Amino acid sequence: MIASAASAAISDLLRPESRGLILKTLGLTILLLIAGWFGLRGLFDWWVMPWIDQGVNALPGWAGFLEPLAAIIVGLALAVGLALLLAPATALVAGLFLDEIAEAVEREDYPNDPPGRAMPTLASLVLSVKFLGVVILGNLIALFLLLVPGVNLVAFLLVNGYLLGREFFEFAAMRFRSEQEAKALRRANSGTVFLAGLLIAGWLAVPVLNLTGPFFAAAFMTHLHKALARRERNRLAR
Repeated sequence: MIASAASAAISDLLRPESRGLILKTLGLTILLLIAGWFGLRGLFDWWVMPWIDQGVNALPGWAGFLEPLAAIIVGLALAVGLALLLAPATALVAGLFLDEIAEAVEREDYPNDPPGRAMPTLASLVLSVKFLGVVILGNLIALFLLLVPGVNLVAFLLVNGYLLGREFFEFAAMRFRSEQEAKALRRANSGTVFLAGLLIAGWLAVPVLNLTGPFFAAAFMTHLHKALARRERNRLAR
């Protein structure tokens, strides 16, 4: 089920009709990451760099080689910070465009099914902001776990797998059911949804490919919800 939903989402990515949506989500994701980079750089320059400069200046002359090493460490820290910003950026962009992406997927792949209903703009915005806050909090926890040897990458995948799977699935489900019903369906299929979230987190860990994360995540969960809803209907029919 997960494999077929992922395959269908990849097919949607490659469809010519999807280019406009992909360019919109891609452009906004890149803009958010650029803003995040400058924000992190400013934070480092204001808060971290004075401490580093003070430490370097206190070193004896023969230890001057540590200065470029410190610059390398700062650069790596900024890169890690930017990587951690990718999940929140994906969450925000996909939350803003999920209805539009889901409508395109439903129109092309499920033309005989009743179409979903878009959430009211205000409700969608509130949920997107809430989702963004949860993902940022989760990634702050993952950031601290990155310091624990042997747990770092696993922590990133597990935290984002759980959060992204839960929220994206509920977003897709709420096009067809109430928030309470969407949560109930997600809980009834928690293992499947978590594994799907891990796949999204893994997608976000691949350079360049991760920039298409918002479109892939929204399309993937649209297909997964369709599959789980169909299985639920068949179970009730029996």
